[in-house]
Amino acid sequence: MTTTYDTPVVLDRREGPYGEVVLRRHGELLQIIANGCFLMDTSDGRSERLLVDAARDALGARPRPRVLIGGLGVGFSLAHAAADPCWGAITVVERERAIVDWHRDGPLAALSARAVADPRTEIVEADLVTYLDETSATYDALCLDIDNGPGWTVTEGNEGLYSPTGLTSCARVLKPGGILAVWSAQPSPEFEGTLWNAGFQQVRTEEIPVARGVPDAVHIAVRPG
Repeated sequence: MTTTYDTPVVLDRREGPYGEVVLRRHGELLQIIANGCFLMDTSDGRSERLLVDAARDALGARPRPRVLIGGLGVGFSLAHAAADPCWGAITVVERERAIVDWHRDGPLAALSARAVADPRTEIVEADLVTYLDETSATYDALCLDIDNGPGWTVTEGNEGLYSPTGLTSCARVLKPGGILAVWSAQPSPEFEGTLWNAGFQQVRTEEIPVARGVPDAVHIAVRPG
């Protein structure tokens, strides 16, 4: 059977505790699909890199900061953080074992193998909401990229992360003056208001134009010192 360039090819399909996760190849792109919902692919990565850079820049000259990245995805954020000697430690929390496997010894290793092997990198297999509630670790920056945005969550359990209660958990793991950066498939003025109401300061949104449709966005906020 001949596969055409425009026909997606499923490379792996897993049924996990949060539903179905699929890795497929579409032409030159690798795509992650969760419960039938497109999450991300390897086509660009500008907004994922901005997510990390915006957090770093907002920290200023803080020496060897620790960053927590919520969501491994296709690895753009991790790879970009690991390529920057600024970061002293990089922790990635990913709840889907399949995604971790695809990076460690699967098709996504081509993008992230060096970053995964970096001695500063730690990958934690856990649900981010649970991790934020239970960890005793603290970080200088928290970069969230686990959904398509605060208003478009992959699973219902993630909705609470963007609520006042969830943002309190985010603030708890941040050091004073720490940075929260949240990726979104579209700007959300409502979420900006929620950040202000949760006690964060210097709330702003950076937009990243895309080929079609509304721009991607990164919401940035500072935990008070």
